[in-house]
Amino acid sequence: MRLIALNKPFGTICQFSPHETRASLADWVKTPGVYPAGRLDSDSEGLLLLTDDGALQARIAEPRHKLVKRYWAQVEGAPSADDLKKLARGVDLGDYVTRPCRAEFVEPSESVWQRTPPIRFRAAIPTTWIQLSITEGKNRQVRRMTAAVGFPTLRLVRVGVGALDIFALGLAPGEHIDVSVQAPWNGIA
Repeated sequence: MRLIALNKPFGTICQFSPHETRASLADWVKTPGVYPAGRLDSDSEGLLLLTDDGALQARIAEPRHKLVKRYWAQVEGAPSADDLKKLARGVDLGDYVTRPCRAEFVEPSESVWQRTPPIRFRAAIPTTWIQLSITEGKNRQVRRMTAAVGFPTLRLVRVGVGALDIFALGLAPGEHIDVSVQAPWNGIA
């Protein structure tokens, strides 16, 4: 059983099949027989786990297992503590209401790599980094949540799955390593 942690670069699609205009996982991971455990949109970046074990893939990806996934979102504007409370309580997105989550401000360290291309910069509009820790992971959920409370996401980085942390793993965009499935610290097995 293999478990691979990849720092998925911006613009990469979460499939191994070639794509005519975008990089795919095959551009970064040459290990045969592994598949993503969950997905990240092409315009999101950060920690993506891949495995060759279907049960482990389900344990990581399916919301019923309530494995926490942590995202750093650089949002347009300056949300208040009350705005973070709205996110934490759960947000009505029209087609569903998100589960309660943890929402907090974060200061991006120098560990956060530069994105290529960079986000748009507007001098008159500040940006703020927040961390959302969720257990669902529905399609574009974090982006939809921040937009619903008035702060569109400009950049989204998954920084953690369970106890695995992209910064502790020391992975630059496009880098990957094997991680132990049995390690008690990873909170996955």
